[in-house]
Amino acid sequence: MDEYALARTEKKQGHGYQGFVCHASPDVSLVDDLKRRDLTVNAMAKGPDGKIIDPYGGQKDLQAKVLRHVSPAFVEDPLRVLRVARFAARYADYGFSVAPETMNLMADIVEQNELENLSSERIFKEFDRSLTENHPDIFVQVLKDCGALERIWPSLDKLWGIPNPAKWHPEICSGIHTIMVLQRAVVLSDKPSIRFAALCHDLGKGLTEENHWPSHHGHESAGLPLVKEICKKLKVPKSYEHLALQVCQYHLHCHKAFELNPKTILKMFNSLDVWRKPEMFSDFLIANKADFQGRTGFEERPYPQADYLLEGFHACQQVSAKPYVDQGLKGKEIKDAMNEEKLAILTGHKTKFTVPTI
Repeated sequence: MDEYALARTEKKQGHGYQGFVCHASPDVSLVDDLKRRDLTVNAMAKGPDGKIIDPYGGQKDLQAKVLRHVSPAFVEDPLRVLRVARFAARYADYGFSVAPETMNLMADIVEQNELENLSSERIFKEFDRSLTENHPDIFVQVLKDCGALERIWPSLDKLWGIPNPAKWHPEICSGIHTIMVLQRAVVLSDKPSIRFAALCHDLGKGLTEENHWPSHHGHESAGLPLVKEICKKLKVPKSYEHLALQVCQYHLHCHKAFELNPKTILKMFNSLDVWRKPEMFSDFLIANKADFQGRTGFEERPYPQADYLLEGFHACQQVSAKPYVDQGLKGKEIKDAMNEEKLAILTGHKTKFTVPTI
C-alpha cells in the first residue's frame, strides 16, 4: 500500500520543537511545504516528469557540500541545532560543513534559551545517534562552536583551555584531548557506550584549581559526581553511566597497571565487578586504550596494559568456590579464601608477564 501526504505548513505558537500548529490542505503548495524544511538539501522534490523541484538552492548546496538553512523560520525549532550538528557528523566524510550563516542562527537559538525547551530524552536521542556516526567529534565540535555544548553539557564544554602536562599530553588542552579520545574510541569500537565514556573520562579536570595546573591530582574521583550529573540530566541509560563511571574512576589505574601491586589490581577487579560483567570489563579496557592513544603522537602506540589486565582476569576466572565449600567454609570465609587464591594468581602473573618495550 502506498502512502501519500498532503503538502503542509507549520506555524509556531509555543516553545520548543513541539510548539507548532500544522496546516494541510490542497491550497498549500509544494513550494510552501518545502520551505518548512530545515536544510536546503532536504528541501527538494521530484515532479511527475522526473524533474527536480528545487526552489531553495538545494542542488547548489549539495554540490558545494554545504548544510544551509532554508529560511529564517529555521530558528523556530531548537531541535534543529542538534540535528544539524548530527548531519555534520554524518556527512563529514563527504566533506560537508555547516554554512556560517546557519551557525549564526544556531547561536541565536542558543542565546534565546530555546534549548531549555527540549526534553532530556530528545537531547540524548540526538547525542546517542551522533555516537553511532563515524565522526561524533564533529557533532560535539559544532555544538561547542554555536554555544550549545555549554548549555547542554557545561562540564564537558569547560575542558577547553584547561592544560595538561606536555610530557603526557602534547596537545595540552583537555578539551582537544577529549575529542582525540573520542576519535580513537571510534577507531577501536562501534559501541556508543564506549564513546560516551570517552567524553566523560576527564570531566574532573574542569574542577582543578587554576594554581594547580597543569597537574590534576584526584581528577578521577572528582569527576564522578559530574558523570552522574550529566547522566541524570540527560537520562542516559544505566549501562552507559556504569561504564563511564568505571572509566572516570580507574583510567589512571589502568594506564599504570604494571606499577600496581596485585592487591590493588584485585581491589580494582572487585570494584569493577569483572566477575559478573566480563563484557563490561572488555569495554573498560577499550575505553582506556582510547584514552591512552588519544594524544598527539600516541595514536598508534601499543597498549600492553590491556593485555596484562585481561590475562590476569582470565586466570582469576578459573577460581571456583566449590573447593572451599567442600572444605566446610561458609559466607565471608569462602570469599576471603577465593580472594587469597586470586591474589596468588595475580602475583605469579606479575612475575611471569613480559612487559613489551614501548
